[in-house]
Amino acid sequence: MLSAPLAQQIARDTSEVIGYNVLITDDRGIVIGSGDASRLGSFHEASIEVLASQQAAWHTAAEAARLRGVKPGMTLPIVIDGEAVGTVGITGSPRQVRRFGLVVRRQTEILLQESVELRSRLLRERALEELVRDIGSFDEDVVDPAFLAARAKELGFDLTVPRTVIILEVDEPAPAATDVTAVRPELLRTLRQAFSPSDLVVVMTAGRFAVLPTLTTGHRREGAELLGPGDGGRRRELGEVAVRAIASGHGFSSRAGVGGPAVGVVALREAYADAGDALRLGKECVPGGAAYLIDELRGHQVLAAVGHRARARLLNLAAGELATHPDWLELRSTLIAWCESGFNLVRTAEALHIHRNTLIYRLEKVERLTGQPWRDHRATLTLYLACLASQLG
Repeated sequence: MLSAPLAQQIARDTSEVIGYNVLITDDRGIVIGSGDASRLGSFHEASIEVLASQQAAWHTAAEAARLRGVKPGMTLPIVIDGEAVGTVGITGSPRQVRRFGLVVRRQTEILLQESVELRSRLLRERALEELVRDIGSFDEDVVDPAFLAARAKELGFDLTVPRTVIILEVDEPAPAATDVTAVRPELLRTLRQAFSPSDLVVVMTAGRFAVLPTLTTGHRREGAELLGPGDGGRRRELGEVAVRAIASGHGFSSRAGVGGPAVGVVALREAYADAGDALRLGKECVPGGAAYLIDELRGHQVLAAVGHRARARLLNLAAGELATHPDWLELRSTLIAWCESGFNLVRTAEALHIHRNTLIYRLEKVERLTGQPWRDHRATLTLYLACLASQLG
């Protein structure tokens, strides 16, 4: 609890302020901090009785001469949570240093308590980060899922309730602006304030965060009814909450990949992978978006897994000269909307914000270039997959 570097810093700084040498011992009476560096590592015999009694002691020059490693002055116990963890001594005439004794001891206890709390917070943060990483890389042949669930429970999080996974990527600012790494604690605090205490939020890398929110109703979801697993709109909203929090709190732009609903460690591992895929594929295929839902990128996810050569061959065989036409990007977006709107002219035209006749003109152009009737849904679905493949590069 009482580390030598911290003790030396406290002793050195306090000695400079009060003008008397201050020394600090551990719970064995060994000097681990002193304004007089020559006393470091020595044994301070007076500390043993002070540690045992938890009462201050004063020693005149005659009394100090009879004790090993002791000089005239005052020795007080350092007590944290009722336990004496060391002592603090002030060298000088007992009458002169008495007025500093209680102040120095209290200041030392405050600094030590703050150090302990800081270390405890850092250890907790590290434990949370390792928990989320272990979920993301979970292998049920190696680790029992109940073990991870128990670890999460000890840290105050229940993995048996429905959750999803959000991977948030924050843009690096311009060179003249604040570095993301420097404000990482503030970004983490902002994200945690935007979510519920039951939602697990951790730092993954300098500009990347992971959120494992519970799937419940309401903005701050304590005590709310759990959502059904098919509510993709709610999951997208949670991703947008994270993006807006970073933008409003710090002015940074960011994007979120949102995985599927999950209950338990095994499902959370899949949701974690899906969130990473959603972020990567969304940036590539839907540039300018804020929150990418994996539900809308499943086709891209499958095509990304087959490799570039297979995708290029599909594009060449299915699209042919269509893929080299000057209007390819416009026609590609039209085909994607046509399929994703259920081959419905009205819904497709609304999705593209164009007139129905303009939509038919584009579809007929695709038919002329490919030789496939635009009302042949099976052929159009193959062309749809080719369009998705081309978005992957």
